[in-house]
Amino acid sequence: MPDATQFDLVVIGSGPGGYVAAIRAAQLGMKTAVVEREHLGGICLNWGCIPTKALLRSAEVLRTLQHAADFGCTVEGKIGFDFAGIVKRSRKVADQLSNGVKFLLKKNKVAVVMGSGALAGKGRVRVTAADGTASELSARHIIVATGARARSFPGLEPDGERVWTYKEAMVPKAMPKSLLVIGSGAIGIEFASFYCALGTEVTVVEILDRILPVEDAEISELAAKAFERQGIKLRTKTTVSALAKQGAGVVASLKDTAGKTEKISVERAILAVGIVGNVEGIGLEKTGVKVEKGHIQVDRWCQTGEPGVYAIGDIVGPPWLAHKAMHEGVMCVEKIAGVKGVEPLDTSRVPACTYSHPQIASVGLTEAKAKENGRAIKVGRFPFIGNGKAVALNDTEGMVKTIFDAKTGELLGAHMIGPEVTEMIQGYGIARTLEATEAELMETIFPHPTLSEAMHESVLDAYGHALHF
Repeated sequence: MPDATQFDLVVIGSGPGGYVAAIRAAQLGMKTAVVEREHLGGICLNWGCIPTKALLRSAEVLRTLQHAADFGCTVEGKIGFDFAGIVKRSRKVADQLSNGVKFLLKKNKVAVVMGSGALAGKGRVRVTAADGTASELSARHIIVATGARARSFPGLEPDGERVWTYKEAMVPKAMPKSLLVIGSGAIGIEFASFYCALGTEVTVVEILDRILPVEDAEISELAAKAFERQGIKLRTKTTVSALAKQGAGVVASLKDTAGKTEKISVERAILAVGIVGNVEGIGLEKTGVKVEKGHIQVDRWCQTGEPGVYAIGDIVGPPWLAHKAMHEGVMCVEKIAGVKGVEPLDTSRVPACTYSHPQIASVGLTEAKAKENGRAIKVGRFPFIGNGKAVALNDTEGMVKTIFDAKTGELLGAHMIGPEVTEMIQGYGIARTLEATEAELMETIFPHPTLSEAMHESVLDAYGHALHF
């Protein structure tokens, strides 16, 4: 009888990277186990990507109802919402997908071991169950996919009641009248957009000189204008030095780069200032695994400094995105299995999406980064106001921007803000994977009427051939 504790591969963590790596390993004939401490699907499915999109969908429906008259429609009575119902639906969506991961693992004959996993010596993983009992698994290969958690700073520690991380922000007991969002990356902006749509007075504080600082500067500027029109207050070049409880809310101490200080009172605050890898308590201390700035160091194949131990996903550093973790998981397992033609991850081909209103999406180099790299470039732009489908949808805010190498025609980067751009960015992602130039993109036929036509027009504009603007 085969040993139930002996495997070819053990994956510690069942987030997007972990469970996908396990499924791919099983498909390649490896006997595989996944160790999970809490919920199958990890943070993404249970407390991140998926439930936040469910919340934002509710906000989108509410926003559409509020503009029903623009579409020739009428709504009887006052337009409102059930906040508890919105949160309940979000949790239902998360539970459905978590159960879906459970089904997929079972279908692929991946063993699921519930408990906290830790390296316990060469080829061994110790699993401690919730009741404290311990067991041990052995495997030739071990993948660490324990993910990350919200970063906090002295004086800004979350308490789960008034100062939230993303987790508390998704399941509040009541909707706050005022909210401070600390950090303007994708997570912070998505929560700002959601709560603003429901009527909360939202202030976003960002230490850098613009919001969404990793995005193209032009896109960030358009986003800032859109958010301010919606009523979101944006405070850039500003830090939050302290958060103090007062009454039923929080008093935040702000300081700008000029040294000016100010205090503002809000009901709740959200920390969205980055993440730190879950590297503690997983047995790294007596191994060759190196940790730097809270993240495990790996080579291009996700191999750590310890033979037979790999790491993928948020725990190995940016970009901190679920689809990047999934890609790493597949790439890592296929390399282990000796699959021919496996290529290391090129992070410049990883698309980024922010599901705010308006949506933001990008892939590749920004205009500033392309110039910094010494590239001679051609830049194309096309506003959604010139797109027939966007006009029909009554959603014309935003644009598509494309950046090409002026000498070779290589698509260096694409940046979009506007309706459904998070669904459209994969088109440019495919183009970069195929190393397409402007010639192939110009010759591609885009269906009419679609929002994607703005992508084509932006390419044409880069070379002086735009047809509809």
